[in-house]
Amino acid sequence: MIQPYFTDRQLALWSLLVALGCGGEPPTIVDGDLAFVNVNVLPMDVQGARVFERQTVVVDAGRIAAIGHTDRFEPAEGMEVVDASGHYLMPGLTEMHGHLPNPRMSDADIKNLLFLYIANGVTTVRGMQGDPSQFALRSAIDRGLLLGPHLYLASVSMNGSSVTTPEEAAQRAREYRVDGYDLIKTHEGMNLESFDALAETAAEIGIPFGGHVSDDVGLRHTLASGQVSIDHLDNYVEALLPKDERFHAEGGLRGVGALLDRVDEGRIPELVKATVDAGAWMVPTMVLWETAFFNERGSADVFEDRPEVRYMPLETVDRWRQAVDIRLSSTDVETNRRVSALRRRILKALHDGGANIALGTDSPQVFSVPGFAMHHEMALYVEIGMTPYEVLEVGTRRPAEYFDATDEFGMVAVGRRADLLLLSENPLDDIGNVRKRAGVMINGRWMRSDELDQRLRDIALFYGNEP
Repeated sequence: MIQPYFTDRQLALWSLLVALGCGGEPPTIVDGDLAFVNVNVLPMDVQGARVFERQTVVVDAGRIAAIGHTDRFEPAEGMEVVDASGHYLMPGLTEMHGHLPNPRMSDADIKNLLFLYIANGVTTVRGMQGDPSQFALRSAIDRGLLLGPHLYLASVSMNGSSVTTPEEAAQRAREYRVDGYDLIKTHEGMNLESFDALAETAAEIGIPFGGHVSDDVGLRHTLASGQVSIDHLDNYVEALLPKDERFHAEGGLRGVGALLDRVDEGRIPELVKATVDAGAWMVPTMVLWETAFFNERGSADVFEDRPEVRYMPLETVDRWRQAVDIRLSSTDVETNRRVSALRRRILKALHDGGANIALGTDSPQVFSVPGFAMHHEMALYVEIGMTPYEVLEVGTRRPAEYFDATDEFGMVAVGRRADLLLLSENPLDDIGNVRKRAGVMINGRWMRSDELDQRLRDIALFYGNEP
């Protein structure tokens, strides 16, 4: 292992390296497995939107070993060198609400699904549909036996059907902690007493819980109880009802449309403050919700916008088509439009108010294809007023902060995992440039764009689709 040329990413040290690169001193010979040479680096650290031009980034044993101005570094003979002139290097993306393979899937389907994340530069996934089989999946990835992103695992769902008493809630929480899950997944239908027992036990044994908000518990109580993440903006619209009203609409989430004429948007600042005060994280999954529940178009139009469905099994896509068309036929288009617009206003208020936000898509779900769905979600965040840099933050460093793992990933910095995304154009200029990948590195393994594209073509053919 080589010694890093410097050990921190402070602006002063970066400036010093750039200045030295303009002088006549001989370059330092650096050794390692691979070097990106002459690349523009987006560090994504806490210093803000910056690009350091003409850098050499050295990777060794799956970690970033050194970074410095290209004029100051010379890769040792025998190293793999990637000429990244004119390209941009950023941290890999984190999917904060992904669904991972289950034991009913074939080995081929499992490999294909995991690869879709990698092909889009998604190098970390918080799995939110727990299954005991996922421990073996994570182990196989960690041991290099299977290509896939780093995994954080949520438990099997705790919901109104699986947990009906406080005693059951406490017991399940302890079991999931012993099993080794990273998070207890909360879902709909839990009664207040069971939820309180879960929250109390989780705090006692030191395991976070997050996900949905049960209507019987409500958003404010959920936040006050320490739920670490609220996914899908769940229950935020319902929480805008007058104080004396409780939400008991038929049809679950689709019943939210019936509340539109009764909600008080003047209460949004109160919800933002409660969210910020609680320190809870938002994982909005906006595009999936707009597609699956509050759609304004039929499945044919959605299909046209999502060419990436070619990488999914035909029977899965057929189910998605049916789900969209059935839901659209049973709801009013104007109501769907109003609900979507309200959710966007809530998300913007949360962002403007300083709430913790992390990028997630709920894939694979209705027309939400793993990895590819991240691009749609990022584009929506720009539409509501976030800058490209702010969107990149919620997809890289901010999730690492959620996991208290900024020393592991989420930044391009010495000592971090070599989970990297190389782009042909600057994503700070246009968030759509995140699609323009020249290659992906996962845990130090480098894959060029042509290699990734060939594997995608193979997956499309595997499912009987045109590549």
